[in-house]
Amino acid sequence: MGNWVENEGLSIFVVLVWLGLNVFLFWWYYLVYDVPAKFFYTRVLLGRALALARAPAACLNFNCMLILLPVCRNLLSFLRGSSACCSTRIRRQLDRNLTFHKMVAWMIALHTAIHTIAHLFNVEWSVQARVEEKGTLAAVLSGLGDKPGESYVNFFRQTIGNPVGGLYVAFTYLAGITGVVITLALILIITSSTKTIRRSYFEVFWYTHHLFVIFFIGLVIHGAGRIVRGQTAESLAEHNPEICHKNFSHWGKTKACPIPQFAGNPPMTWKWVVGPMFLYLCERLVRFWRSQQKVVITKVVIHPFKTIELQMMKKGFKMEVGQYIFVKCPAVSKLEWHPFTLTSAPEEDYFSIHVRIVGDWTEGLFNACGCDKQEFQEAWKLPKIAVDGPFGTASEDVFSYETVMLVGAGIGVTPFASVLKSVWYKYCHDATNLKLKKIYFYWLCRDTHAFEWFADLLQSLEAQMQERNNAEFLSYNIYLTGWDETQATHFVVHHEEEKDVITGLKQKTLYGRPNWENEFKTIAGKHPGSRIGVFLCGPEGLADTLNKQSISNSEADPRGVHFIFNKENF
Repeated sequence: MGNWVENEGLSIFVVLVWLGLNVFLFWWYYLVYDVPAKFFYTRVLLGRALALARAPAACLNFNCMLILLPVCRNLLSFLRGSSACCSTRIRRQLDRNLTFHKMVAWMIALHTAIHTIAHLFNVEWSVQARVEEKGTLAAVLSGLGDKPGESYVNFFRQTIGNPVGGLYVAFTYLAGITGVVITLALILIITSSTKTIRRSYFEVFWYTHHLFVIFFIGLVIHGAGRIVRGQTAESLAEHNPEICHKNFSHWGKTKACPIPQFAGNPPMTWKWVVGPMFLYLCERLVRFWRSQQKVVITKVVIHPFKTIELQMMKKGFKMEVGQYIFVKCPAVSKLEWHPFTLTSAPEEDYFSIHVRIVGDWTEGLFNACGCDKQEFQEAWKLPKIAVDGPFGTASEDVFSYETVMLVGAGIGVTPFASVLKSVWYKYCHDATNLKLKKIYFYWLCRDTHAFEWFADLLQSLEAQMQERNNAEFLSYNIYLTGWDETQATHFVVHHEEEKDVITGLKQKTLYGRPNWENEFKTIAGKHPGSRIGVFLCGPEGLADTLNKQSISNSEADPRGVHFIFNKENF
């Protein structure tokens, strides 16, 4: 139970608090519009749909306040790097910023749907009330404002029936126009954010996501028309709707029931979102300033498996292990920024990324760097690069544990290249102050070529550990998950050789997938009473498996072994 709280508990606590606040705001604002006398006559016209429109509006304000905060990367990196502000548990929650961002987005979609449907009924009934037969309370209320000295409660002032009246509201009133625009923007943002679109058509995701600017502008001015109206406090003191609604035909004729006066609710959304919008504006200004700083590509290395390595230098650039940057290549696209994990170590005098060629943008970068040509590319012909970052990730906490499991899948090994390089440099100089005592490294790949660019680093580490009589420091397990019959025959023939036929390492490549339950139980047996960090950069399915194993193989006793799961998110 203790480790379940460590791995899941705080995040579940955060989610429950967030859900609880949504429920509270919905219920509170529902009562605000469904109970007080101020909106008695408004409810006569609109019924329960009034409260059902305003309650989700309050929740929309709350969630739109939150939606920008998880993507303020510089703010999160500052908080993450400040030990005074953030404990290890809080930093682990900051690493789940995109998960929270998506949850808030879906909540915005839910409340938008409720708000929109309720207002469709409100508009229909408001329009219908203007053309209703005389002699009813709704007709009298709708007629208020037609004479001098009166104020209206029904925002629809024309005498046009449905459905033309409803369309008139949607496309001529400020609330209608902005409502249509921000709803369409939200639909485009959410539908283009699916995993399929992000992976196959990243440009579509990138451009449509910037409709959030239109969304927030529309959101802020949406309530400026003040179409939701209630009875004024002065009018309530003279005109009690609980009593006077029964004698509506005598309004203004008796002192006890003068004609009620109404006023629109002032817009409130800006008060909720102005703070996060200011923070996000500062975030974008910092990103712009960083993007203008000169970056020099010092070396381009072509690796197997459609992978290139860019080694770069930038004045004042400082990094920690496992961090990532955003890269823009104006020669490919003047607007697109793409995230890449840093594969260099803080001890090196340059920073590097490995880019796998899997789409239009990466293909464009490949060609812009001259990698499609056979001849040597002159340095001055290399494209200009803009860099934003670095930003913190879960991998920064690797050196906070004595024992860690590092799990990479395919190109997901890149964060751990930085970690292992840093370990190598520390061992080359002085490792006496290194808290980390044991690394279990797992790398899962489908293709043998994927191992080649990373094998040199592992060979260097292997030699370094043996030279210092500490070969047990690093245990690595490389799994090949895909092969054909010809490869299998080749593996069998060379299996008895001293070094592995694929990687050139003494540790043989394994075939298939790890039995994670056995791996966790074995490691738990070797390190009783330890807190073991589990770090993954890989697919969601593997993340679920490792998280479950981390929980199930941790002991209830606080003094027992505990696996702490961490996943890269960017």
